[in-house]
Amino acid sequence: MDSFVLRIKEFLEMIGLNDVWITKVTPFIVLLFIVLVAWIADYISRTLLASVILKIVRKTKVEWDDILFTPRTVSSMCRIVAPVLIYLLLPWAIPESRYLGVLNRALIIYMIVVFLTFLNHFLSGIYTIYSEKEKLKNRPLKGLLQTIQGIVIFIGIIFIIAILINKEPWALLTGLGASAAILMLVFKDSIMGFVSGIQLTANNMLKVGDWISMPKYNADGTVIEVTLNTVKVRNWDKTITTIPPYALVSDSFQNWRGMEESAGRRVKRSINIDMNSVRFCTPQMLEKFSRVNLLKEYVTHTEKVLEEYNEEHQIDDSVMVNGRRQTNLGVFRAYLTNYLNSHPMVNQHMTCMVRQLQPTERGIPIELYFFSSEKMWVPYENLQSDVFDHVLAIIPEFDLRVFQNPSGDDFRQLSL
Repeated sequence: MDSFVLRIKEFLEMIGLNDVWITKVTPFIVLLFIVLVAWIADYISRTLLASVILKIVRKTKVEWDDILFTPRTVSSMCRIVAPVLIYLLLPWAIPESRYLGVLNRALIIYMIVVFLTFLNHFLSGIYTIYSEKEKLKNRPLKGLLQTIQGIVIFIGIIFIIAILINKEPWALLTGLGASAAILMLVFKDSIMGFVSGIQLTANNMLKVGDWISMPKYNADGTVIEVTLNTVKVRNWDKTITTIPPYALVSDSFQNWRGMEESAGRRVKRSINIDMNSVRFCTPQMLEKFSRVNLLKEYVTHTEKVLEEYNEEHQIDDSVMVNGRRQTNLGVFRAYLTNYLNSHPMVNQHMTCMVRQLQPTERGIPIELYFFSSEKMWVPYENLQSDVFDHVLAIIPEFDLRVFQNPSGDDFRQLSL
C-alpha cells in the first residue's frame, strides 16, 4: 500500500502539482480507491461468494446446513467484508488524523451490528433445526432462543457504548453492577419469563401442542407458542389468550396431556333416581328382567345365591323385610354395568363402574364412571349423549323414576 501511495504522489507531481496540493489531494484519492475496493469486494462477496456457498450447501446430503445457511444468513455474513477492508486500509488515507479515530469507531460499531445480525439469523436457524426434532419440537425452545438473542444483543450494546465513550467494555460491565436493581426492575418480566421457562421445561409442565385449562385467564385450548414473555393459547372458540409464563408457575392450571397420552378419556356423570320408586323385586319383575339379554345371567345367578342364603338361615320369606332380596335399583345398576362392559366405545382395560352416591334431597345419584376409547371432543361428547339417552329411556322399564323439580306442566296436571 505504501508503494501505491508513492506512485500517486509521483503521478500528481508529474502533472505539475506542487507539494501542498499533493499533500491535500493524495489522501482523497487513496480514500476513493479504498471505497472502490471495498465496494468491489462487497459486490463479489455478496454475489459470487454467496452463490458459491449456497450451491455447496444445496449439494450436500444433509439438511441442517440448508437451514443454517439461508440466503439471508449468507448475505448478512458477507456484509462484514467491506467494513473490515476499509478499517484495515483507512490509515493509509488518513494517517495520524483526528478523524481517523472517529471513523474507526464508526466502522467497529457497524461491524458489531453486522455481526449481531448474522448471529441472530444463525441462532434462528439453529432453533428451526431443533424445533423440528421429534423429541424437542414441542418444547418451549422459542423462549430459550429469545433469551439467548437478548443476551447477545445486550452484550453488543455494551460493546457499542464502550466504543462510543472510549472505555473498556469490562469496566463498563463492572460499573453496571451498581445499577443491577434498576436493570432488574426494567427487565422484570423478561427475567421472570426466562426463569419460568426454565422451570416449565425442566419439570416438563408445558409444551407446544398441549391442551391446557386456566379459568383465571379464560384459557381453555391448545398451546400454540411459548415465548420469553407470553404463552399463547388458542381457545376452542378460536380466540387467542396470552398468559405470562410466570403465571403458569405461580398459579394452578390443568394440563390434559396425560389424558391425551392415555388409552381413554374419563366419563363421570350421574343421574338422580326418585327414592320413592325404589322397591323389592316381585317374581313378575324378576321374570321380566330374566328375559333381558344383559340381565339374564345376573338375575338367575343372584336369585339362586339369595335363595340358598335364605334357606340356610331359615328365613321366613312370606314377609318382605326378612332375608335378602333383589331390588329394582340393584338390578338397574347391574344392567348399566353390563351395558357399559359390552359397549364397543368403552375402554374395557380401564376403570368401569356404576356406583350409588350419597342420597340428597334431589334423590339418589347413580354415577356412571368409565373411560371412553374416543378422546376427540366430538366423538367423546356423542358417546356420553348416546349412553345417557339410553339410560333415561330404560329407567321406566325397572319401575324407577328420574327425579326432577316440578315444572309448570306438572302443576297443570294436578289441577285437572
